Amino acid sequence: MDGTLAILFLLTGLIDMFVNHCDRGCVKPTVEAVRHVASAGALIFEADSIGGEAYYRYDAPISFGPFRPTVGVSFDTLGDVWVGVGAVNEFRTPQGPAYAELSFIPGWWMRSEGGPVLGYPLEFRSGIEAGFYRESGGRVGVSLDHRSNGELSDPVPNPGLETLLFRYAQ
Repeated sequence: MDGTLAILFLLTGLIDMFVNHCDRGCVKPTVEAVRHVASAGALIFEADSIGGEAYYRYDAPISFGPFRPTVGVSFDTLGDVWVGVGAVNEFRTPQGPAYAELSFIPGWWMRSEGGPVLGYPLEFRSGIEAGFYRESGGRVGVSLDHRSNGELSDPVPNPGLETLLFRYAQ
């Protein structure tokens, strides 16, 4: 996988901003409820499952147009840690509980001795998630995240790292 998810995040966010937010200020701050997001799933490197990952994300109580600041941290079964700060953009169905979300979160990759070699400590995590809201207000979904350094260093091409996650948010 390449930077497709990051480009999709940017393009859909800008379109969403112009279509749904510019009538009241394209990036005007809006108060939101804090969202805590917990997920767990498979860590995939070069098409092979190499372990598991636990991931926590805190979505800030404010958005700027369609972009909502977020902070995330993940730990995998190999001992690697990733910490990042970025944004998410959620799309909801007009009626019904379904949603989709795109994210772009630059972060710092701390590789353990047994972890995959990604080539650079700065790793951009982009993702796509789909799911539904529960009556309780929480939401359940699945996500595919991709991390890569955008070919900032060797090895080129950058091998990247994927995670397939089950996600719950409240």
